[in-house]
Amino acid sequence: MQKFRNIFVAASSQHVGKTTSTLGLVSTFMKKGLKVGYCKPVGQKFLDIQNLRVDKDTILFADLINFEIIPELHSPVILGPGATEMYLDAPGTFDLEGILFNAQKELSRANELVIYEGTGHPGVGSVAGMSNARVAKLLGAGVVMVVEGGVGSTIDMLNMTTSLFREEKVPIIGIIVNKVIPEKMDKVRHYVGKYLDMKGLPLLGLMPYEKTLAYPLIRTVAEAVKGVVTYNADYVDNKVESIIAGSLIDLKELKSSQDLLLVVATRSINEAIRKIEMMALHNHISNCPLSGIVATGEGQMDKHTLKYIEKNNLPLIRTELDTYGSFLSISKIEVKINRSTPWKIKMAIDLIENNVNLDFILDSSKL
Repeated sequence: MQKFRNIFVAASSQHVGKTTSTLGLVSTFMKKGLKVGYCKPVGQKFLDIQNLRVDKDTILFADLINFEIIPELHSPVILGPGATEMYLDAPGTFDLEGILFNAQKELSRANELVIYEGTGHPGVGSVAGMSNARVAKLLGAGVVMVVEGGVGSTIDMLNMTTSLFREEKVPIIGIIVNKVIPEKMDKVRHYVGKYLDMKGLPLLGLMPYEKTLAYPLIRTVAEAVKGVVTYNADYVDNKVESIIAGSLIDLKELKSSQDLLLVVATRSINEAIRKIEMMALHNHISNCPLSGIVATGEGQMDKHTLKYIEKNNLPLIRTELDTYGSFLSISKIEVKINRSTPWKIKMAIDLIENNVNLDFILDSSKL
């Protein structure tokens, strides 16, 4: 069985594209016929599944690779709430390095290639001696660094974040620049590539910004506004492309999207629905432009509105927040790829396959 150096996917900060990139790498290497393992060595946000505490990203990859989750292998260290204080109070009681070594040994034995997904920015976990850079060194992994697209800001961020890995003498396989505005691809490729050449770091690829990866789901909206889905709860996986206020319904938005979230005071919902219907009729919009509704405050819906909601299978979220508070909460949603977003999973895989030099990564990882 061909063996490869482990790969550690790190990122310059949160929400830059670690999970997207890791998904793409795992999937495409599997398509090449490799037996690929996955591990989230240090996690922060966890779920309890059948009395097993694992990082939430691990569940997504268990579905993709089809493995049975063994927490001590696939999600060995969880630095959840209170972990910082516990470690600082009694650092000698935690053999975190031993836990990681055990996971690395077992996963490497069972797979040709193991891809480890980092957490947050490279310094996360430092309080317990488990920074991304330190963990990558312990695991004997080469690093694929993901950074957000730009020129000056990207170079500044790369200089800072790669320094931690240089300090630990961890090999950097190369850099993926993610979320690049399509019109700036050539400019970013030229100048960031020029900088990386000076530093002896390979540019693995540029991935264009894909706005649909930033679309939340209705279920995520309901959590954000602390609301309850009172109608059509089976459709909470509808995606939300944009938000419209009941008092500011715009024809251009209605024509450009079929996944709008209507946020409206309940006392005004009947009027808003009739306005949407009238504008759709007069402008030959045949499909319902809404994917869901957030109804705020007190008020009653008439039979016509209820019929519209039922006819179009629109999940309705009732919240005690006002309209402004709902908009604010929705705007703060952190959008992550998960099992409820299969189109995002496919898109993440396609982005890596079409824009990243995968053969270079494999060649650089051969032992």
